[in-house]
Amino acid sequence: MTLTTLLEALERLDEAHLQMLELAAVKKDAIKTNQVDHLIQLLNKESKHMKLIEQLEEERMQAAYAFLQGVGIRSNLNLNLTELSRLVFDPEEKQQLLHMQRKLSGTLQRLQEANTLNQQLLEQALSYIDFSIESMSYYSETEATYHHPAGKTAGVQRSGLFDSRA
Repeated sequence: MTLTTLLEALERLDEAHLQMLELAAVKKDAIKTNQVDHLIQLLNKESKHMKLIEQLEEERMQAAYAFLQGVGIRSNLNLNLTELSRLVFDPEEKQQLLHMQRKLSGTLQRLQEANTLNQQLLEQALSYIDFSIESMSYYSETEATYHHPAGKTAGVQRSGLFDSRA
């Protein structure tokens, strides 16, 4: 069997990851502009894409097993693309496989970087929200009104801006 089926599966897998990369870029903009509803829609799209990627990964594994059987290996080894390339003796096919490996690897690297950035942006947004809530609740309503200094009652005073209420 030729390597064509495996290469096609790898190409579809790369395209699906490129679509996830596009979603990550849109998600970054939604996070920056605080569009929560749009962010939720994007997360739903990502979830659907992940299911597609799982199906494509299954197709890739089946194509790899079919290739292994085609070259006379009867076991169901789970070989990575570098190991599979060692079993390809046609120089052109080997070059195509290694090219697809580099292409998919680059796409996955960019996707990982985009997801890391989005995670950091979300963490910063949550930290800002926590800070805003804490700073708004720093003074109680009674502290914001005027009291004559002589008539001030001894109440519980919060010791600082970042006190937590346990």
